[in-house]
Amino acid sequence: MSSFDRLIKSTVVAGMLAGTSAFATEFITIGTGGVTGVYYPTGGAICRMMNKVKKDTGIKCTVESTGGSVYNIKTIKAGELDFGIAQSDVVYQAANGTGKFKDAPYKDLRVVMSIHPELLTLAVRKDSGIKAFADLKGKVINIGNPGSGNEATVKMLLENSKTVKLADIKAEQLKAAECPNALKDKKIDGYFYMVGHPTANFKDAANSTDIDLISLKDVPAAQKLVEEKSYYAWGTIPAGMYKGVDHDTVTYGVKAVLVTSSKASEKAVYSMVKSILDNFDKFKKLHPAYKNLTKEDLLKGFDHKLLHPGAVKAFKEAGVLK
Repeated sequence: MSSFDRLIKSTVVAGMLAGTSAFATEFITIGTGGVTGVYYPTGGAICRMMNKVKKDTGIKCTVESTGGSVYNIKTIKAGELDFGIAQSDVVYQAANGTGKFKDAPYKDLRVVMSIHPELLTLAVRKDSGIKAFADLKGKVINIGNPGSGNEATVKMLLENSKTVKLADIKAEQLKAAECPNALKDKKIDGYFYMVGHPTANFKDAANSTDIDLISLKDVPAAQKLVEEKSYYAWGTIPAGMYKGVDHDTVTYGVKAVLVTSSKASEKAVYSMVKSILDNFDKFKKLHPAYKNLTKEDLLKGFDHKLLHPGAVKAFKEAGVLK
C-alpha cells in the first residue's frame, strides 16, 4: 500500500470513528440587515435556538449582516443565501412581481414564519426645524441604502404623497448604522428607518444628539397605504422609549418575515421552526421587540400559500396551524 493510500485510509477511518455527523453537517446562513437594527439580532436569536440542538439535527446556523430585505431575497434567488429576513411588503412584491421586483416575480420564494412588527420611523434632529412630515421639504433626509426594503417603503410613501415628493427632499442613501453619527454631525437632518422597537440605532442617536420622532398618523399618503395594503398596519412607539422623546409616536409598518427558497431542505426549515416553537418563551426573551409575540403571530403578514412545507409540518405538529 502506498503512502498516499495509507493517508486516504487513515482519513476515512478517522472520520468513521468520529461518527457520521462529521460528514452530515448541513450549514445554513441567514441574511439579516445592519448590525444596529433588529434583523441582525433576530437572525442571531434564531441561530442560537437552532445551534442548541445541532447535535440532534446536524444543522449549523450562522448569521450575516446584509443590505436588508430586497438584497436578501435577490441573494436567496441567486443561490448565495439560504435564508433571509425581509419586510412583509417586500415579500409581497417579490412573490407578485411588483415594486422592486416588477415583472420578475420570484416563484420559488417561500416563507418560514413572520416575526416581530416593524414601524416606519422618522427620526430628526430637534434643531432641524422638522415638526411634521410636511416640513421635510428642502431637508437632507436619508431614505435607506440602495436595494433595501427601507428604501422601497419610503419611496412608496413619497410616491403616494401630494405634499412631499422625493424631488422635494435632498435624499441620502446611507446604511441605517451610519445614520446616528450622520445626524449628530449634521450631515443629514433626519432619517427613515423601518425597524422593530426598541432598537440600539435610535438609542445611539438619542444619546449623541437631541432627537425627535415624527408621527405619520395624519399624513394622507400613509392613511391611503394602510387602507389599501393588507400588509400594513398602524402602530405606536411609546413615549419615553428613547431619550428626549416624551410623546407617543403613531406610524405604520409591516412584519419582519423569515424567507427561503422552495429548494431549501424540509429538514432545515422544519428544524428551524420547531426549535423556536419548542423554546418560545426563551426566544421571546432574546430581544425586547419579541416581548408581546404569540405563536399565532408567527403566521401573520403573508399569504399562507407561500409557507414552506417544512414550516407547515412544524406549525401543524405544534397545533398552531390547522
